[in-house]
Amino acid sequence: MSDWDSVTVLRKKAPKSSTLKTESAVNQARRQGVTVDTQQKYGAGTNKQHVTTKNTAKLDRETEELRHDKIPLDVGKLIQQGRQGKGLSQKDLATKICEKQQVVTDYEAGRGIPNNLILGKMERVLGMKLRGKERGQPIAPPGKK
Repeated sequence: MSDWDSVTVLRKKAPKSSTLKTESAVNQARRQGVTVDTQQKYGAGTNKQHVTTKNTAKLDRETEELRHDKIPLDVGKLIQQGRQGKGLSQKDLATKICEKQQVVTDYEAGRGIPNNLILGKMERVLGMKLRGKERGQPIAPPGKK
């Protein structure tokens, strides 16, 4: 008989991986003496994508060794005086420096975390120094010294 005359019939499909993971399939494999490897995946079945880590929790508690620096109150007062001297509201100042109004409010109240980029923008708009030893001094226009 040649290969052309023989017929091979395949009827039984291999079980799907999801079928092999059922409890009954695992028990049947155990009864037959087959080694069964089971694993518990991390965070399986739960939505734990955004869990706070220990470090952020420590920073939130603000212990002595881990605390964000805040804007000094005298700098907040200088920002407020400079803004009022130019006749600007907090919203106007925030618009000119391309920040939210809440940032200006936090800086004036001494709650903001100092950012040199924001302070530099405020210095240019208000025309006074907010950093260093010469706080409150007017900034000389470029070219005049």
